[in-house]
Amino acid sequence: MKVKDGIIGLIIGDTLGVPVEFTSREALKEDPVTDMRGYGTYNMPPGTWSDDSALAIATMASIVNKQAIDYEDMMKEFVAWMKDGKYMQYHDTFDCGITTASGIYNYINGIEPINCGETSERDNGNGSLMRILPLAFIPDIDYESIENVSGLTHGHIRSKISCVFYIEIARSMLENDLTINEHIDLASNKIKEYYKDSGELHHFNRIFNDNLNDEDTISSKGYVIATFESVIYSLKTTDNYRDAVLRAVNLGRDTDTVAAICGGLAGIYYGYDAIPIDWIESIPKIDEVLELCERYEAYCDGCL
Repeated sequence: MKVKDGIIGLIIGDTLGVPVEFTSREALKEDPVTDMRGYGTYNMPPGTWSDDSALAIATMASIVNKQAIDYEDMMKEFVAWMKDGKYMQYHDTFDCGITTASGIYNYINGIEPINCGETSERDNGNGSLMRILPLAFIPDIDYESIENVSGLTHGHIRSKISCVFYIEIARSMLENDLTINEHIDLASNKIKEYYKDSGELHHFNRIFNDNLNDEDTISSKGYVIATFESVIYSLKTTDNYRDAVLRAVNLGRDTDTVAAICGGLAGIYYGYDAIPIDWIESIPKIDEVLELCERYEAYCDGCL
């Protein structure tokens, strides 16, 4: 079940990164993450996921419940997450990005859902990229729908292109037996053709040109392009799920989100069985997520 591969892969990356979020790369070189930890940055128990997983789960739940991509319903679920801790294991929303919060408050204040995302260049954080993976499993998902789901919180075209690019890599992994580099190249060609008049493609040149091989040039901060580059670097320089997500975490800074986004692709590419079982079993409420994955897969199969 490929939904399980990707979503559990995402959640594991997130939970590995939560305890060390904002920790510097230098500090993690001295004390690298090698296994599931607890407490740390947010003083939460081992296996606690953050906004990355919660909003991906909320996206899936909305689609399953409505049997459609319903932007209004998604925003209602995002509000419930932010205000009530829905989709968090302990009903505690301890981490919410500024741009994500702005988009949700815009909805609360009456803005149409797909226009809620802020659109200035400074609003290109990774908050829509971290929750977009569920759309990869919907057959023939169109770019406009992906852009609109990004635009619920992140409305700048750069964030939208990042989400579409990420989904194209995921879909290639779902559909083709290729190397990671080949998946990235295939997706890159589609993005370059579709967005050729956007004026934004130069921001993705380091991904297009395979220029992400030196860790010293990789910034793992929350800017969407920096996050995307960190994810690609972590995938390209490892050859298994465990090493990919640990490399993503140990880049430092936005550890949970980089590892979650990386983990989603690594989970699809290497498969559920490649994820350490002790990590999976350490996640509170993981059975509820697995059940949702089954329901979501059934929905996606019904779209064929």
